[in-house]
Amino acid sequence: MTQFSRIEGEKVDRLATLPPVSSAKGVTYGLNGFMRILLADDHDMVRETISAYLTSEGGAEVTATTDLPLAMQEIESGGPYDLVLLDYNMPGMNGLEGLKKALEANGGKGVAVLSGSAPTRTAQEALDSGAIGFIPKTMGAQSLLNAVRFMSAGEVYVPVELMRQEAEAPTHPLIAQLSPREVEVLNGLCRGLANKEIARELNLQEVTIKLHVRTLCRKLDAKNRTQAAIVAKEAGIF
Repeated sequence: MTQFSRIEGEKVDRLATLPPVSSAKGVTYGLNGFMRILLADDHDMVRETISAYLTSEGGAEVTATTDLPLAMQEIESGGPYDLVLLDYNMPGMNGLEGLKKALEANGGKGVAVLSGSAPTRTAQEALDSGAIGFIPKTMGAQSLLNAVRFMSAGEVYVPVELMRQEAEAPTHPLIAQLSPREVEVLNGLCRGLANKEIARELNLQEVTIKLHVRTLCRKLDAKNRTQAAIVAKEAGIF
């Protein structure tokens, strides 16, 4: 039984009428009864869209910023927040290290991870590291709002689709050999991305991606990046 079984994502999608001020646990939010949310994402459109929707439809008080250092400053000066949402790939995150820092700083309140590309395994590791939830950027607006309300009330949330992927995903010995970052780089290789594109997506230096590719080739017994991608696809990893 995986950690994903702790909460049914479908349950949250049925909470469309959950009021913004109080939760099933009787929690009261913020100074004025509003959810106080810190959203950190370096993609302008994603940040602005989520922020606007949570404010207009959820009655939330949203503070938005673009990277982990700025998010940490906001937590220090204005926290704790009812919920902190961190983009997994934004500058300063360094994998799940940024999550751990935010958890320590946010006074025991929830910190969740947003991602558009991280594999299911990363979602599991985020939960194991203390995240209160894992939110795909492909999630619908109303479902996102319901999930935010749920997490702000102190409940762990993972979308049901991710739970299904985890339950259905075949285990492969190759995955056990790879670090989460190597899995992300391998995902990029399988999508035909160049090192520069993978580096931009993961907010890493291109030379770091080259080192990861070299390590992947060694671990997968592949002669080059193309063969590494073929091995991964044939193994059903992606």
